[in-house]
Amino acid sequence: MDIVIIEDEQLVANDLANILTHIGEDITVKKILFSVNEAITYFSENTLPQLIFSDIQLGDGYSFEIFKELQQHVPVVYCTAHDHHALEAFNHNGIAYILKPYSNKNIKEALDKCRYFQHTFSSPVNYDLLLKSISMPKQQLPTLLVNYKNRIIPVKISEVAYFFIENKSVNLVTAGNAKYTVHNTLDELENTTGNMFYRANRQYLVNKKSIKEVIHYGHRKLFLSLDIETDHEIIINKNNMPDFLDWLQQ
Repeated sequence: MDIVIIEDEQLVANDLANILTHIGEDITVKKILFSVNEAITYFSENTLPQLIFSDIQLGDGYSFEIFKELQQHVPVVYCTAHDHHALEAFNHNGIAYILKPYSNKNIKEALDKCRYFQHTFSSPVNYDLLLKSISMPKQQLPTLLVNYKNRIIPVKISEVAYFFIENKSVNLVTAGNAKYTVHNTLDELENTTGNMFYRANRQYLVNKKSIKEVIHYGHRKLFLSLDIETDHEIIINKNNMPDFLDWLQQ
């Protein structure tokens, strides 16, 4: 499968290219494009790819301008930090909408969806059918209900400093340093807590507001220092550094 990436951050683009080529042996990243103008010029002079991965807001405009210029439809997977362009994205060839920081899992799901459509539609693609199966971003969960002794306590997601796994249970710690056990898995929380949280590793899901500083740790690793004390060191490995730093500055 030939793929073109449109992304104005070099590190993010390279990381996405690495993920794509590691997911499937049949994948070739033909080109990385960094702006609206560069993409319009490239597509006017070259054969269109089978799939495009694109950010929405680029340095010189919105990527939607690119797809208005294309003479043929090409399915697009949008990778962006914000969910408020979702409906417009689906009107511009979108088959999936992935919120940053993305993971290998949701990139693979987008590729599988594209392969499914390629296999299913032997005639020109019916985009009305495509739009019916598009994955809308999951609604952010505003409040969790936690059981504590004989009480049910509502905890606002915005007040959670971090979630973590301890002895196979998922716990949350609030900005006020209160600790509660929750029944959600960390994967579920990652998908429903919104872009304010980052999955630092398998054990921790961290609120951006709780990060006090980031410290270089060993060879190409980062250590997160939070406002609230943690039982373990929270380490960002080198593979996730570009995603994490991009998320942190948004």
